[in-house]
Amino acid sequence: MVDRQRKTEMESDAEVSKELKRKKRVKLLVYAIAFAIFQTIVILVFSLTVMRIKNPKFRVPSITVEDLRAAATNPPSFNIKLNAQVAVKNTNFGHFKFENTTISFDYGGVGVGDALVARGRSKARSTKKMNVAVELNSNNIPNNSSLQSEIESGVLELTCHSKLNGKLQLMKLIKKKISAEMRCAMVVNLVTRTVQDIKCQ
Repeated sequence: MVDRQRKTEMESDAEVSKELKRKKRVKLLVYAIAFAIFQTIVILVFSLTVMRIKNPKFRVPSITVEDLRAAATNPPSFNIKLNAQVAVKNTNFGHFKFENTTISFDYGGVGVGDALVARGRSKARSTKKMNVAVELNSNNIPNNSSLQSEIESGVLELTCHSKLNGKLQLMKLIKKKISAEMRCAMVVNLVTRTVQDIKCQ
């Protein structure tokens, strides 16, 4: 009778031990699945934010006139010295190192001057601002253009364009070549000697 009771108790203990082990295995499996889901979410968020590479924005937010001479004579002419602020906006999580480039200024599709932008670096998620000098003149503009009438009206419509090439570096491991293009339109007010309505894309 006693032996049978002991045997029953031992069987009961074994069943309890098996149940405890089963619950422990289930708990470990749940933890493993939860950890795997968490890792997947972290990797997904990381790839959609940190690893998502965008081209920087290259703009001319402001331009000041240093010197201006314009005459509506025959032929009409102008000579303008400008100080342009150039901005390279980098929204990526890595540094953007860019090479030397040139901003070309045009009047009616004709080149009137170039500004040199020296190579540099825009830090992660920041905007690099630089000042560049440029001298514009009407030497290459043909006589049959509308330059004379524009000078008489007191305004000159100009455009500028450029392309900035460089490399983006993420976590000192990934390097990728990216670039930014700029096209801007502006109005030079010959009366107030200011550059107005700068619109870039």
